[in-house]
Amino acid sequence: MEAKWCMLLTIALMLLLVNGDDEAPVKPVVKTVKGKKVCQKGWECKRFSKFCCKETISEYFQTYQFENLFAKRNTPVAHAVGFWDYHSFITAAAEHQPDGFGTTGGKKTGMKEVAAFLGHVGSKTSCGYGVATGGPLAWGLCYNKELSPDSLYCDEYYKLTYPCAPGAAYYGRGALPLYWNYNYGKAGEALKVDLLNHPEYIEQNATLAFQAAIWRWMTPVKKNQPSAHDAFVGNWKPTKNDTLAKRVPGFGTTMNILYGDSVCGQGDSDSMNNIVSHYQYYLDLMGVGREEAGPHEVLTCSEQLAFNPSSSSPTS
Repeated sequence: MEAKWCMLLTIALMLLLVNGDDEAPVKPVVKTVKGKKVCQKGWECKRFSKFCCKETISEYFQTYQFENLFAKRNTPVAHAVGFWDYHSFITAAAEHQPDGFGTTGGKKTGMKEVAAFLGHVGSKTSCGYGVATGGPLAWGLCYNKELSPDSLYCDEYYKLTYPCAPGAAYYGRGALPLYWNYNYGKAGEALKVDLLNHPEYIEQNATLAFQAAIWRWMTPVKKNQPSAHDAFVGNWKPTKNDTLAKRVPGFGTTMNILYGDSVCGQGDSDSMNNIVSHYQYYLDLMGVGREEAGPHEVLTCSEQLAFNPSSSSPTS
């Protein structure tokens, strides 16, 4: 009996050590390149980068926080039950953490960027409404695709560069829903996945759905324009024309980049305020606090002119 208890105790201690190792912060591998310190930090920041010398997202944003933000996504009335999870998000984020996603600046800046990105995601995938259980902001990631598309979203203007595949439909799918053949084509090229011929992959794989959304967050719509990431973390310096158009670094301009004049320059519209409310709600839940979101002109785009007016160029 004593030998049996000793064996059980040994196994318990081994399991405790293994679990402890899993949760311990990964020490970065550090080297100097051209006089600058760069790091590699385990699977989550596997390319040498200055950003990998910082805390990775999983060190400050963990499973329980993801569950708090998207508390109602797996309720029976949701439309993507069992699809979205923390592991898919953090795996997708690992591809861009060496580029600064969630790793630019200090821990607070990283948390704010994750809250900002997920604020967009929550707003665009929500099935919440005013009297919904838990409140309208608790229902993000309720969808992973458009349920009743009224179009194939095939633009023949791009038939030479991004030709529509026979039988394919390019309706909204993903965490920041992709629309139109040319957007699926561009995302597929970047992610090295054939989304032009297989747009359905986005609604079948949550990691890929998050990867497409983070790629969109990190990528400018056009040259000489900022990405949503750069506009949010302060990498972008507005020109004189930007200042005249009331475009300033911050959350408001991320809406301008992602949605243009369908959301921005419309005053305090419901669509804009819904996105802002999700961001503020997530800041509160993550322990940052909505007071860190900034003043009205930084937080919103109510008076901003669009970078790419809808009359002159297609938007996603």
